[in-house]
Amino acid sequence: MNTLSMKKPQQGFTLIELMIVVAIIGILAAVAIPAYQDYIKKATYTELTSSMAPFKTGVDACWSDQGAPTGTITGCGAGSNGVPSAISGVTGKLLASVAVSDAGVILATPNAYKGIAAADTCTMTPTGNATAHRLDWVYSGQCLTLGYVKN
Repeated sequence: MNTLSMKKPQQGFTLIELMIVVAIIGILAAVAIPAYQDYIKKATYTELTSSMAPFKTGVDACWSDQGAPTGTITGCGAGSNGVPSAISGVTGKLLASVAVSDAGVILATPNAYKGIAAADTCTMTPTGNATAHRLDWVYSGQCLTLGYVKN
């Protein structure tokens, strides 16, 4: 058999094939990295929203202890009628402070942490629901605008 007439098998990838693979990986990374960063921010923000839970429970109990009035909520501020005392001056983590107004409105303020700005506050506002005998809660603030929470 003539060795000159035999074709040598291909040994590797051509430059164009490698460039196509690199381009595909680049496109996937361009989509995946921002989505991952958003996921990290949402996951980190749960620290702030979970810190509001004891205050929400306290306002619910205060409202209930007052006979579940149908009008405005009063006397359910931080440190009174079963509502925990306000938190402030926290450093080193996401949560900076949590405050509760006399009407039961809860405001949580973050520290700048893992891509979350200090201005990304979260507010929970209660409304008395006389028909269902409960408080209905609504989120507002940057936490809702940025998609960290949903109503």
